Amino acid sequence: MRSPRTELPSNHRDDWQTIKTLLPYLWDYRIRIAAALAFMGVAKLANIGVPLALKAIIDGFDRPSATAQIVAVPIALLMVYGLLRLSTSLFNELRNAVFARASQRSIRNIANKIFRHLHRLSLRFHLDRQTGGVSRDIERGSRSTNQLLHYLIFSILPTIFEISVVAVILLVNYDAWFAIITLTTVALYFIYTYLVTTWRTKFRVRMNEMDSRANSAAVDALINYETVKYFGNEDYESARFDAHLKEWEKASVKSETTLAMLNIGQGVIIATGLTIIMILASRGVVAGTMTIGDFVLVNAFLIQLYIPLNFLGTIFREVRHCLTDMERMFKLLDVQPDVTEQPNAPALMISDAAVRFSAVHFAYRPDREIIKGIDFTIDSGKKVAVVGASGGGKSTLARLLFRFYDVNAGSISIDGQDIRAVTLASLRHAIGVVPQDTVLFNDSIEYNIRYGQPDCSASDVERAARLAYLHEFVSTLPDGYETAVGERGLKLSGGEKQRIAIARTILKDPPILILDEATSALDSHSEKAIQDALRAVVANRTSLVIAHRLSTIVDADEILVLDDGRITERGNHASLLGSGGTYAALWELQQRQASVAATDALAASSPPMTDALAAS
Repeated sequence: MRSPRTELPSNHRDDWQTIKTLLPYLWDYRIRIAAALAFMGVAKLANIGVPLALKAIIDGFDRPSATAQIVAVPIALLMVYGLLRLSTSLFNELRNAVFARASQRSIRNIANKIFRHLHRLSLRFHLDRQTGGVSRDIERGSRSTNQLLHYLIFSILPTIFEISVVAVILLVNYDAWFAIITLTTVALYFIYTYLVTTWRTKFRVRMNEMDSRANSAAVDALINYETVKYFGNEDYESARFDAHLKEWEKASVKSETTLAMLNIGQGVIIATGLTIIMILASRGVVAGTMTIGDFVLVNAFLIQLYIPLNFLGTIFREVRHCLTDMERMFKLLDVQPDVTEQPNAPALMISDAAVRFSAVHFAYRPDREIIKGIDFTIDSGKKVAVVGASGGGKSTLARLLFRFYDVNAGSISIDGQDIRAVTLASLRHAIGVVPQDTVLFNDSIEYNIRYGQPDCSASDVERAARLAYLHEFVSTLPDGYETAVGERGLKLSGGEKQRIAIARTILKDPPILILDEATSALDSHSEKAIQDALRAVVANRTSLVIAHRLSTIVDADEILVLDDGRITERGNHASLLGSGGTYAALWELQQRQASVAATDALAASSPPMTDALAAS
């Protein structure tokens, strides 16, 4: 039984691992980042110069001197003061402008890498995953990457730089206790914030997990809207969704209440440090060792430091949250595909497109083998059909040939080349698949057909639609080929979706075809038309047909009867009927069912006998 949701690797990534994963994406923009850091340094130096200019201005007023000097000195210093203020703003904006491309391009590259990685992962992962949870993980992780970069470059590093410079100024110009108390306060602030925030992280992790589960439940229910309505389970789905939200609410409340505790502690530390330093400064003024300008300078420095430091506490918490969000996103990169290419694998070289299954064994789970030593060959240009009861392994053969899974034993080869020894791209390029359950993109009919060959012309799209007996239907639509098909193609009937699937496979023009119940969703009239089209399509192509309706495979070169993962009968249609085995019994059953269905349809279309007599 598969897991009900995506399980990411259980190994815990520490913060440094997460940052190390991020660093290579930033390295390509190291020049821009260096320039941004340089602008940041100039902005901070200008910001630190503001209190120094303010001290000089106040001391200039306080110093007894000639009137002309009293007027001239403050004006010059006031102009310096204004330039320093302007420089702070100017270089901060330059920093933002230079850094923008580096941060946004890094986020783009990360998101694209994860998107590509998800497509590299095996079918097993995608059968177990829930789209809503995975998409929410990527969304939160990408947003957090942007926030983390801004916090690190624009908040944490500038504040640390400013604290260091101010501490040096205080140490050089005043009593050493000013610098000691300032650095002690900052250190206590950081230690307290780190310890409490680290403790609070578990609540954030729980919030994220419940948020992803709730989102998965919501997306799952909305995608299956019709099924929910069929069974009247709106309340059931609402309760399932609310159960996850309830757990999210508990974690969220704990996160908020512990945040209050964190803020109170930070406030106590800052207020204590600021009070002690101001007492020392006021004593210095009274003692005559410090001027009024020195008092204002120390006060301005501390306010200038502690205000961003207080904000830095919030930033530090957000950084922890960002790292937590990014950890789950980067864990997606830790998931390894089950099916991989060999190093330096060559491309598949197609000559005759002959397919060979040799003693193939396969199991989705170790305790239940699905395919048990199957041998058969599909010669070049031949059509081999596989029939049998549901769950017998028919569709599994198609998945193994397409290499969604690797065989546990034996081998599958194309023109003598083991498919595990060639590149996945070349293998899958050579195989076209018309699946039993066709799912379309939420786009136009043309887009979905063109998906078989994205760079083809409009005339190629129309030709494929004609071969799939789809063009006449599309011509009746007001928007024609631009008609939107809706989520998963729900605006179209099953037969219409199947024709689109056939058309885009025709457009792909592969040498090998897999038809997995390709006409299962079609009515009898459409089925005959599609069969005529498919006969033309499979001509001169190697074809593996998974069939339920035996009437669709009477022209197959060989028919394999699969039962419990083994081939129990093989031969063409005539020989299998003559053998009187499982195939013959299944044929007879389907013929009887078809006869009964035809009789019922005729009766339904004929007027009742009483009406006929009355009419006569």
